[in-house]
Amino acid sequence: MLLRETNINLLDEKEFDVLILGAGINGAVSAAALARKGLKVALIDKGDFAGQTSSNSSNLAWGGIKYLENHEYFLVNKLCKSRNHLMRSYPSTVKEIRFLTTLQKGFRFPAWFVFAGTLVYWLMGRFFTQRPKFLSSKKIKQTEPVIDISNAQGGFEYSDAFLHDNDARFVFNFIRSSMDNGAIVTNYVEAIDSQREKDVWLTSAKDGISGKDIRIKSKAIINACGPKVDKYNQENGQQTEHQHLFSKGVHLIVNKLTKVDKVLAFFASDGRLFFVIPMGQKTCIGTTDDKVENPDTSVTEDDRKFILDNVNALLDLSPMLTKDDIISERCGVRPLAVKGKGGDADWVALSRKHAIDVNKKDQYLSIFGGKLTDCINVGEEISQIIKSLGIDIPYEDAIWYGESDAKIKAEFEYRAKLIDLDAMTPAYSSEKLTTRLWRRYDIHALQILDEIQRDPTQAQQLMENAEYLRAELDYAARREMITKLEDFLRRRSKIEMVLRKSEIVKTKGIVEACEILFGNKAQEKLEEYIEAVNASTN
Repeated sequence: MLLRETNINLLDEKEFDVLILGAGINGAVSAAALARKGLKVALIDKGDFAGQTSSNSSNLAWGGIKYLENHEYFLVNKLCKSRNHLMRSYPSTVKEIRFLTTLQKGFRFPAWFVFAGTLVYWLMGRFFTQRPKFLSSKKIKQTEPVIDISNAQGGFEYSDAFLHDNDARFVFNFIRSSMDNGAIVTNYVEAIDSQREKDVWLTSAKDGISGKDIRIKSKAIINACGPKVDKYNQENGQQTEHQHLFSKGVHLIVNKLTKVDKVLAFFASDGRLFFVIPMGQKTCIGTTDDKVENPDTSVTEDDRKFILDNVNALLDLSPMLTKDDIISERCGVRPLAVKGKGGDADWVALSRKHAIDVNKKDQYLSIFGGKLTDCINVGEEISQIIKSLGIDIPYEDAIWYGESDAKIKAEFEYRAKLIDLDAMTPAYSSEKLTTRLWRRYDIHALQILDEIQRDPTQAQQLMENAEYLRAELDYAARREMITKLEDFLRRRSKIEMVLRKSEIVKTKGIVEACEILFGNKAQEKLEEYIEAVNASTN
């Protein structure tokens, strides 16, 4: 908590080049890019980092194959380039995965025609991934026996990419990078009002934990509030060309359903894409795609029924899945950028492409839409726009994204070998500790090695059924601004996605985890979490 308290004070004391509102993927890459290029950056969020849409995605970084049907070839070409760039930049985190797609009889296109689309997609992806393969219904069943082929006309395999850890962890690593380069970052700080006085923005904010009033000075503001961009613009009298429409997406997490670690792709009963996504020893199923007026939404019984009905119809499960099989749920809204008010837009056909509106006179930017695949482009565009506003960028050519270079990784692997780190990998884990720690922490994994070398018990797994070491919790307590227990369980890790909340509060090691994360506030934070769990189940 010391890091957060220090940053709260610095928000009040310093004057910034840029204040970024919202710490989802758009705000995170903006902060990472600008801080690395030498600007004085502040980043605040009303909730936790990646607390809304950016922690409720499908964990896929894909080139938008579905947009081919709408003939958005330029967009697909751009997203494929972005996907490839992301995979090159984060080879340990953003990995190729095969999509095993089954088409039902009576689908709006024959299987051979859709397969031809995957070849076009592969071409637009510069042959960066494995070649698509056409599959008969029989071959589909041989590959993955759980698929029900009784009404299938055939299908195919093609490749895209996925995030090996959860999406919120990916977003946080950009935030961590911005902090490494001097950005002043805080969670649970809400921007109340922003006023332009002469050439400076004065933003009134409030610390949601202590209640402290904060006043932040900045030359420019970037509104990266995701689904709340429009609301904050309205409150501050900012007129924009774009607005948002909202599509609610829900996923359910259940025990592992599949034999192969591939994404099973179908078209649901409403004609939209439906995925069965591997998540270690669990499976993520969904998604819904429902237009909603309010971005503050939640999972409904209809959402659960839609997903369960579809997965039971598409897979040969015995017994069929019921509500009792649901371990956890993910619910977020896709903010879809449209020009004008957007009330009559064909929201079903809308893509997740981003748009950035600029008020040059006020030095105020608004980011609409966007997705994980395109995040590096967002950071680069924001940097160029800030430069065009006359704000000096000291290190314009600095590279702000990507894993650390091979020499640093080799040093980490060498030091890990010296202490025989991989021998400490739990027997049930299919992934070596060296691989896992580098992917999660990059260069900072060296600090975790230091702790393990100092005290070998730091390599012990603290919580049952959760792949996190004592050393990782110690690092999180010092460097990851864990303010509430949910921050760690849901967003810095994916523990809350793979274990029921009712199990977590009874898990051996949870009390010690709280003691590491919160010190003398451990019991208070645990009780706060338990109270929230009880409230959500009543």
